[in-house]
Amino acid sequence: MYTVASGRGVWVVALAAWMATMAGCATGTKIEGKIGLMDPARVLNDSNAGKKAKDSLAAFSKNRQALIEMEEKELRRMEEDFIKQASVLSPAAKNEREQVFRRRMAEYQQKAAELNREVQEKQKDVLEAFRDKVEAVVAKVAKRNGLQVVIDKGKGGPAIYGDDELDITSQVIEEFNKEYP
Repeated sequence: MYTVASGRGVWVVALAAWMATMAGCATGTKIEGKIGLMDPARVLNDSNAGKKAKDSLAAFSKNRQALIEMEEKELRRMEEDFIKQASVLSPAAKNEREQVFRRRMAEYQQKAAELNREVQEKQKDVLEAFRDKVEAVVAKVAKRNGLQVVIDKGKGGPAIYGDDELDITSQVIEEFNKEYP
């Protein structure tokens, strides 16, 4: 297996591939195939299952946020109590309260990080499962339309431009809603 070690080598390989393609075009060889475009973000936002997935994630996130806010509230209460009582506490009692507060703050930070990880993991799992379903529906719609390739036309996807006639997003949403009501 040949690997290109430098960035310059990649350009040489890309240039060679482009020249070979152009040589084929210049000799009258035509590359044919039916292409479709699809916007996955629109499928997520406009399909019934996509809306349910987003709602599920929002509820999960809101639940985790509520747990974090409860902890914050408890920490604020502890801090306020300490400030009110600081003038009457002995130095040893002050020191003990400060240590308890620091320990609770560290626990809070650890718990908040864990809850955030849970939200990110849930989001990853839900979106991966949704994407698997989308890919299956896209394949079904593509076969029905005789398409050989479907390209992501969403923001940041590989398609920079595509005629609206190539867009199968609405068909995918319609089929998706049938299969996953």
